[in-house]
Amino acid sequence: MSDLVARKDGKAGRFTLNRPGALNALTYEMCLQIESYLGKWEADPDVELILFEGAGERAFCAGGDITAMYKTAVAGDYDYGRQFWTDEYRLNAKLATSPKQIISFLHGFTMGGGVGLGCHLPHRIVCESSQIAMPECGIGLVPDVGGSLLLARAPGRFGEYLGTTASRMGPADAIFAGFADHFIPQEDWPRLIETLCDTGDVSAIAKAARPAGPAPLLQIEAQVNEFFRGDYFGDIVNNLNHTGGDFAEACIKKLSRSSPLAMAATIELIHRVRGLDDIVLALGMEYRFTYRAAEQGDFIEGIRAMVIDKDKSPKWRHAMTDPLLPAASAMLRPLGPHSLDLTES
Repeated sequence: MSDLVARKDGKAGRFTLNRPGALNALTYEMCLQIESYLGKWEADPDVELILFEGAGERAFCAGGDITAMYKTAVAGDYDYGRQFWTDEYRLNAKLATSPKQIISFLHGFTMGGGVGLGCHLPHRIVCESSQIAMPECGIGLVPDVGGSLLLARAPGRFGEYLGTTASRMGPADAIFAGFADHFIPQEDWPRLIETLCDTGDVSAIAKAARPAGPAPLLQIEAQVNEFFRGDYFGDIVNNLNHTGGDFAEACIKKLSRSSPLAMAATIELIHRVRGLDDIVLALGMEYRFTYRAAEQGDFIEGIRAMVIDKDKSPKWRHAMTDPLLPAASAMLRPLGPHSLDLTES
């Protein structure tokens, strides 16, 4: 069975990510296939809308398949990862700017690459099981696939908080933070999908939507806006360390699991992107970091600790108390001739 099932169903083009045993992690081949079908369906007048779904019960898409990136980078080949990111980011940009109505059904885990696929669309549906997050700092990356733009658009300082702590958002939180639009109970999805395929009418989504309930993030809004308002990551760490209390201690615990370099760059990245508010510019900024991540950052060590050896004891290049701004800024310097090119190769 193919890792990606793509077919026309009535007035819809339907993508099903079909790697349930791997939480539907996005492979390089799947990325290229989606882009190819997307181009065909955008040019097909019979396709009035496009649907994204994930097979199995556990995940829409828990991220990109990073094992191959690790293996090639350890062998000294950094070009594979750079090409993967280039092609994936091009797909992210196309999805965000597509003329078609595109709908994602974000059940279970939607993280990293799954956010890039499912959260830049005009219709993003969550259900009871939805858990959305950007956990890239835990493997030595910054929130990418356009995630920096979503974080920059989040209310107040929730972008900085979610991007560095990798906190998971349930359905109400995802809607509050701008990662989703509608809560629809999962038991209602088959009937909705059938209606969408039969009619091509996206107004059926709003009609099926239900209240998601209060967002738990609202309970910590004051603390997030107070402690994560710093200009630099070091400011945030100092705010938390000098305050104490349950919230600050919980945040420090979460931050201690991730790459200090990646978190420092994430704060700088979100601040830059917030002033640009453009998916292409955001992806270009992210690529500056991911291009350098394996060779100059913590990416290889993060994957080793969290995915390969699974000892969860990464040896990061920096400590949280280090003066991180120079190193973080260096990771986000322009790439000159190696800058992200979103034209097809």
